[in-house]
Amino acid sequence: MPTLEEIFAEMPNRLNADQAKGVDMTIQFNLSGDEGGDYALHVANGEANVVEETLDDPTATIKMDAADYKSMVTGQLDPMTAFMTGKVKVEGDLGAVMKMQSLFDL
Repeated sequence: MPTLEEIFAEMPNRLNADQAKGVDMTIQFNLSGDEGGDYALHVANGEANVVEETLDDPTATIKMDAADYKSMVTGQLDPMTAFMTGKVKVEGDLGAVMKMQSLFDL
């Protein structure tokens, strides 16, 4: 299974640029547990950029366990199931988080 660093490093390469036209959002990831960390994903002008830091005013913040996040992006955990069972907590614009799923081939 890839590390969190590998997953986030690969995200800009998996952006569907056509879907991202006109999108301007920042998603903060606060991932706890082993291998946890804070990552910020910014999508604007058809491009994605990821930094390992905490931002002051993201469009939305996703909080979850790092192992659950890795399971979700590798297809072992359904995102909707994770949200409904409380494994994913979202603060801010839930619509932006939902949009993120259509922007990336994960």
